[in-house]
Amino acid sequence: MPKRELQGIVVSDKGDKTVVVNVERRIVHPMYKKIIKRSKRFAAHDEANKHKLGEVVRIRECAPKSKRKTWEVVDSASTD
Repeated sequence: MPKRELQGIVVSDKGDKTVVVNVERRIVHPMYKKIIKRSKRFAAHDEANKHKLGEVVRIRECAPKSKRKTWEVVDSASTD
């Protein structure tokens, strides 16, 4: 099964080898048919501690690194 990849913004880099990434998605509301935003925060493993607050990064599913970390940072994403 392929590993999921998501793109989001780093909202916290205070943990050692950990960043918190906010991933935002857009859905159509089932009744009102308006596009609304939903967001979720993922704790991701950042081995080199190189990603900082505000960066746009891509994260990928991985085997659990700790209780909350089941994602790892792949690289910085382009904002094109």
